Amino acid sequence: MGHRAKLMAAAVALVVAAGCGLTGHDRDTAATSPSSGPIAGAATPSDEPSFDDLSAESPSPTPSKTTTKPKPKPKSTEPTAPPFWSQLPACAHFDKTTPVAKSKVKTALKSAAGRIYWRTEAPTLKLNYPLVKAIAWQESGWKSNIHNCDGGAGIMQVMPATVEMINQRFGLAYDASKYQDNAYVGANYLAWLTKWASFNYFKNSYDLSTSKCKSHTSWCLLNVVISGYNAGQGGIEQAAATKTLPNPEYVAAVRALMTRCQCDQY
Repeated sequence: MGHRAKLMAAAVALVVAAGCGLTGHDRDTAATSPSSGPIAGAATPSDEPSFDDLSAESPSPTPSKTTTKPKPKPKSTEPTAPPFWSQLPACAHFDKTTPVAKSKVKTALKSAAGRIYWRTEAPTLKLNYPLVKAIAWQESGWKSNIHNCDGGAGIMQVMPATVEMINQRFGLAYDASKYQDNAYVGANYLAWLTKWASFNYFKNSYDLSTSKCKSHTSWCLLNVVISGYNAGQGGIEQAAATKTLPNPEYVAAVRALMTRCQCDQY
């Protein structure tokens, strides 16, 4: 083979070798792109600039910087009690009436939470919807036709004695079998507990805000009212000496539902 032929053969070999490799742009891309799946902490495709953001003369975009994931918040260690309706005892039952739609129950609970029940003696005493909806969910799962072994009934699981007391005390005629009245009786009883507990233990303060409570189990007005709804006035009176809630699991469960509840979707 002549000298010219050798030179031509060498040039062809160089061209072939270059065609089988990666160009400079392709090498940079291959070195920074994952072979499969996203890189932990890397930006998602939605974080990358769109095609319209890049001009024809712009260089290829550089890889997004790895972001630091926020540390997960520690899970609450407060004890919680499962809702009554999630594990009904054998003697509890549903009656034959058609359950009221959850959207209607929500409307009734909001109306009940917004009422002022002590217009003359304590007009500043006000409930709040998160409290009322959480207790109703813990008690019944917002099921209007559920009945407990002890006589509790409806969305607020009000007791016959409670209905009688509220009706006589305020000159009313609530019918707990009607879901709206059931919501009003339960909320009215919460207002009564707030008035009673504030007079006896909290210097007539009606502040039911969570900021007044150090934890879900501390002795504060909100926790005492929630506890009293489940344990009754007698349960609170017995616990007052040590300022230890008689049913901390119940209180913690309701407090958690005030913040985040499956019922919020309705």
